[in-house]
Amino acid sequence: MAQKIELGLDTFGDVTFDAAGALLPQPQVLRNVVAEAVLADQVGLNFFGIGEHHRTDFAVSAPEVVLAAIAGQTRDIRLGSAVTVLSSDDPVRVFQRFSTLDAVSNGRAEVILGRGSFTESFPLFGLELDQYELLFEEKLNLFTELLKEEPVTWAGETRGALNHQSVYPPTESGSLRTWIGVGGSPQSVVRAAHYGLPLMLAVIGGSPLAFEPLVDLYHRALAQFEKPTQPIGEHSPGYVAATDAQAREEMWPHYAAMQERIGRERGWGPVSRERFEHDAGPDGALFVGSPETVATKIAAVVTGLGLSRFDLKYSLGTLAHEKLMTSIELYGTRVAPLVREKLT
Repeated sequence: MAQKIELGLDTFGDVTFDAAGALLPQPQVLRNVVAEAVLADQVGLNFFGIGEHHRTDFAVSAPEVVLAAIAGQTRDIRLGSAVTVLSSDDPVRVFQRFSTLDAVSNGRAEVILGRGSFTESFPLFGLELDQYELLFEEKLNLFTELLKEEPVTWAGETRGALNHQSVYPPTESGSLRTWIGVGGSPQSVVRAAHYGLPLMLAVIGGSPLAFEPLVDLYHRALAQFEKPTQPIGEHSPGYVAATDAQAREEMWPHYAAMQERIGRERGWGPVSRERFEHDAGPDGALFVGSPETVATKIAAVVTGLGLSRFDLKYSLGTLAHEKLMTSIELYGTRVAPLVREKLT
C-alpha cells in the first residue's frame, strides 16, 4: 500500500546576499519570501511554513502577515508557521491571527506551536526567561481550550483569566490544524500526546532515524492518554541542485557561516567541511543533493519514522534568492514525484 506524504517547505526569511554579495534589506527579503511561496504553490507543494524570529539575520517577525500576503497570491498550498513562539505571545491573539488567516485563505491555515530555539522575544516583550517552562505550559493549555471554539473559562499565573468568553473569528470548519514542534525532548513529545496534537520533529543534526525512540514514545503516550492517532512530521534543512556536487558546493559556505554565527552565541565548536559532508550523506540531517539523492533520503526517513509530512527548511543563511527559487522548483517538479514513486 502506498504511504501518503505531504511535502512542504519552511523558511525563517533568512537575510540573503544579492548578486554582488551584499546583504539585501529585510523588506526585500520579505517580498522574496512571498515570491518563493507563490512558486511553491505553482509546483504543487503541500505546505509553506514561515518561522518567527526577532534578529538581524532573519526578516520575519510577523509570519501571519506574510502568510496573508501569500494567501492572496496562491490557491492550493497550505500556509502556516514554523514555529510560532507561543511562550512569548498571547494564545488568544495567536488563535485570532490564524483563524483570520484561515478565513482569507479559504481554510488553508495551520499553526505549529513551539518554545523556539532563540530567546530574543522574551526580553523584547517583557517576559522573564526563568518562566520559560511555565509560560509555554500554561499558554499551550489555554490554546488547546481555544481550539474547541466554544466559550472559554480559564485561569493561570501568566495572563489574565477568561470567564466564559468567546474568541472571534471562528474557523469555518470548526478546526484549526495545530502541531507541536519539538527538538528532541521526551517531555515535549509526551506533552504533544497529552493534548492529542500532531507532532513536528525538528531534525537539524545527527541521524533522522535516531528519532525513532521519540516516535515510539509519542505513539505509546497517545495510547496511554486515550487519544487518536495523529500525524508526525519532520522539519530538516536541505537544498536541491542539478547534481550532488553542485548542491553541496553552493550550500556549504552559506550554511557554514550561519552555523558559525549562531554557534558563537551558543558556545558551539567550529563547523568543519568533514562534518558537513557526513550530515549531507545518507545518515545525516541535511537533505542536500540532486533530486534523486534528496528524494531517496526523504523516502527513507518517511518510511523509517512513519511520517505524514516532510518539510524542507530551504532557506540557508545568505544563499541567494535566485538559487532558492531553483531549489524550490526542483523540489516540487522533480523531488516530490520521485518521493511518491518510491513510497508506492
